[in-house]
Amino acid sequence: MKIRPLNDAVGVEIIDLDLTEALSDSDAGAIQDAFLEHHLICFRSNPLSRAAFDRVARNFGEPQEQLIRNMRDDDTPTVSILDSTYKTPESKPDDMKLMRLTGWHTDDSYMAKPAKATMLQSLKIPNSGGQTGFSNTRKAYEDLPGDVKARCEGLQAVHSYDTSRAPATAKGLTKVETNETPDVVHPVIRTNDDSGKKAIYVNMNRTDQIVGMDRAESDELLDYLVERMVRPEYRYHHEWSVGDLLLWDNRCLVHSVNMDFPVGETRLHQRILLKGGAPV
Repeated sequence: MKIRPLNDAVGVEIIDLDLTEALSDSDAGAIQDAFLEHHLICFRSNPLSRAAFDRVARNFGEPQEQLIRNMRDDDTPTVSILDSTYKTPESKPDDMKLMRLTGWHTDDSYMAKPAKATMLQSLKIPNSGGQTGFSNTRKAYEDLPGDVKARCEGLQAVHSYDTSRAPATAKGLTKVETNETPDVVHPVIRTNDDSGKKAIYVNMNRTDQIVGMDRAESDELLDYLVERMVRPEYRYHHEWSVGDLLLWDNRCLVHSVNMDFPVGETRLHQRILLKGGAPV
């Protein structure tokens, strides 16, 4: 097994590792250390069956079923199938900001106990576009001015399944799914329960308002934090190859998708969310 950096901001790639075989203690320890230090791991692999994907995920945590039922695989419900293909010219907007995935976000923050990590594997990719960008909110926090850190200390924010702050409308939910997603409150600065390191925890698609602030003051601070946490020096943009399997830490990364790819060219992934605890 070889571990190589993806760039200076975030991420490593792991090659010469058969994910379908049991991990040795030394490999498992090295992967965990890399995950906590670099927050994103790319395993170079071949596409896995749904069941094999679930088995691999259990090396790194406990899979959970995602919120939206019609995206769950029928036979392996911990696996969700993400098809972002533009089926018709009309389905691709001229303004990419109208696509929800283009907003910088972290998975599952509308839940009281968000998924700590996401695993995503590419099954089919378009000939151009479709990259996934990641930004390191731990480094962004560490570089904040001291007075801003002091201002943010102890602040909490409401996370909603949908918010007017988001650049695009969220997917519709069933009544059951709506009942499972009441607004929740999370710290603006989150401490990683495994590493003890702090990171900005703001989600463009879900963070609605800071508790105790009026809308204008809250928007001003949230906009400032978003601008800081997605600066180019904190980013890595992943060029997908079929079979690439990414594992990332939702506690200290946000991600965004380049949705500008050709109509009719399939973009298909499978995803697993790993259970986490309540943010602190």
